[in-house]
Amino acid sequence: MNSTASVCAIALCGLSFLAQRPAPTVSPGDFTLSVNVDLVLFNVSVTDKKGRVAPGLSRGNFTVTEDGTPQEIRQFYAEDTPATVGLVIDNSGSMVSKRSDVIEAAFEFVGGSNPQDELFLVNFNDHVSMGLPETTPFANNSPAIRDALFQIKAIGKTALYDGIAQALRHLEKGSLQKKALVVLSDGGDNASHRTLKDVLHMAEESRATVYTIGFFDSYQTDSHPKVLRQLAKLTGAESYVVHNVEGLEKIWQRIAGGIRSQYTLGYISTNPNRDGSFRNVKISAVDKEGKPLQIRARTGYLAAK
Repeated sequence: MNSTASVCAIALCGLSFLAQRPAPTVSPGDFTLSVNVDLVLFNVSVTDKKGRVAPGLSRGNFTVTEDGTPQEIRQFYAEDTPATVGLVIDNSGSMVSKRSDVIEAAFEFVGGSNPQDELFLVNFNDHVSMGLPETTPFANNSPAIRDALFQIKAIGKTALYDGIAQALRHLEKGSLQKKALVVLSDGGDNASHRTLKDVLHMAEESRATVYTIGFFDSYQTDSHPKVLRQLAKLTGAESYVVHNVEGLEKIWQRIAGGIRSQYTLGYISTNPNRDGSFRNVKISAVDKEGKPLQIRARTGYLAAK
């Protein structure tokens, strides 16, 4: 695990619905990464039993255990804190007929995101390229991301694993505590140097939650939704399969809302060992009446070495 990844492990939980709300008047600097390497951070999304977002919770509504041992929550942030978010988009030849639909749906995502988010774009076909100029690693304004999306040109094969790997590396350059990727592809990998095993290991070490969208035609024979589901499940996110643009727009909106709805919890582990072992973490929450709420989360994190 690299030094940045050891700062924290993130648990992100998928949400079923989010009503739009204005962004709070805060400074992004309030949510930058802590320099305390022993601090474990989890970004947590919470719903009730009907799948509705549970807003307005406080630190006292949550409990955290690590390997069965209760942990004291040292840091707590409410919903809608800014995030570092990467859009990882398939530009292979099979996406030609879907290009305009993908761009339109991605616009919906940008419009529904926190205006203070650090956003970036990774394109992949035979090769991987960054969507923003080299001098602009992140953008938090819609015009820059929209311009980058319009540069998408669908051609060539599908280096899915290489695209995800580069996005995970770039994500670590972001300064914000919340970190997520949204991966969209319509087929299996046929051009990467990286393997699925490589990418899964990187995702496990990363603080990111990786949402995945399979945009498949009914006649496609090279689609691999199982790979996308595996990646999302490992990182505590949701995976979607869609066959039309109407469904695609709703999914992008749902993911944007899910990222904005998360709570951020931080604790310093009572286990001082730096052995690189996997720590099982369980996060629970109750509403204001003491009724249990539902949480989707990573199962834990890798300790620092």
